[in-house]
Amino acid sequence: MDNSRIPAKLGAMGRRVVASYCSSFLKPEMLHIYRQVKALRGVDTFVVTKEVQNAGRFPFEDIEIIPKRRTNLLVHGWLKFVARRPPIVYRGEYQTLDSLLERHAADLMHIYFGHTGVHLLPFIEQWDKPCVVSFHGADVAHKPEIKDYPGKLRRLFNAVPLVFARSQSLADRLTHLGCPPEKLRINRTGIPLSEFPLVDREPPRNGKWRVVQACRLIPKKGIATSLRAFAIFKKDNPGAEFFIAGKGPLQPELEMLAGGLGILRDVHFVGFLSQPKLLDLYASSHVFLHPSEISPNQDQEGVPNSVLEAMATGLPVVATRHGGIPEAVDHGRTGFLVAEEDHVGLANAMQLITSSPVLLERMGERAHATVIERFEQDAQIDQLESFYEEAITLNGAAESVTSKPIVRIAPQFAEGLPAK
Repeated sequence: MDNSRIPAKLGAMGRRVVASYCSSFLKPEMLHIYRQVKALRGVDTFVVTKEVQNAGRFPFEDIEIIPKRRTNLLVHGWLKFVARRPPIVYRGEYQTLDSLLERHAADLMHIYFGHTGVHLLPFIEQWDKPCVVSFHGADVAHKPEIKDYPGKLRRLFNAVPLVFARSQSLADRLTHLGCPPEKLRINRTGIPLSEFPLVDREPPRNGKWRVVQACRLIPKKGIATSLRAFAIFKKDNPGAEFFIAGKGPLQPELEMLAGGLGILRDVHFVGFLSQPKLLDLYASSHVFLHPSEISPNQDQEGVPNSVLEAMATGLPVVATRHGGIPEAVDHGRTGFLVAEEDHVGLANAMQLITSSPVLLERMGERAHATVIERFEQDAQIDQLESFYEEAITLNGAAESVTSKPIVRIAPQFAEGLPAK
């Protein structure tokens, strides 16, 4: 029997209470976070956020919003410039967060994104319950806007019992940044397979191959490489079309590139799609592209959510050896991997898949099987909940050695905040 799954301390209903903290709940590209929070079943959870976005797309019943407070400017200035207190204090967030966590009797707080963990450091270091922080990719990049971000990350690693990474590649990067390896846990994206059934695909009789990429239109997604590869592929497949699902700042530049390559008529920028429409696009396509590339500031992918969704439907993937992608795509079995920015290699891989009906079918079947084996949602949620219990246990063991006092803010500096 696995005793690690037995709660050491029960709440009022015999279940752990986990606060899920995400500064914005949620941006369109954060579907993987929504799925994870919604799928928790062995613990009770509520969301803590500073702002609610896309509520229609991401409905959630129990959300606590940390409001922007109107504070006494003299007190605000004294806290910020004289006492040199961090933003979480002089903006009035500290006491509000402390109050709502106590009201919910939270046993643990799961903080999404490393830079949010850095912002919450003063609270994490004083709260008498444990926090865990999950890293997703951009939060391991250099952040010049945050003074001494690497140093603050090391403080963060020291302050929490466990650190989550979406892929082994991110875990390796966190180790490089100073996270003790024994604190790292792989927390993979979970895919609800019932929403992404396997699709039987055959080569199009009219030669109209449909290629798809789904992502934000930002540099690390490698969309310019995709366009250059598609231009080569189209020379031998004149009926092919390329569908790009997503939005982002690079769209005007990418449209100009497609025009310069002479392929704009057959490249379709379809924007962010609802899940049913995205599923339809996957089902009607033949090859999925995702040639991610690392940016100069070390921004990198975990395992892209769209890659896993596409694989679940049986789409072969042509991508790069970048970040956590090789942890999902097995080269030669479920797709092909090429070097970053290698548009010629990308085009050649596309040609290999589309020239062999057997390869198209077998790669798709293996891709689906890989998602079942490594990324099925229920299994990932079970593991995440076991990590929560481990973090609570580790925190209890640490407190038995040394106590961690709560630092309260004097009432005169908490003007306008809810009383406890």
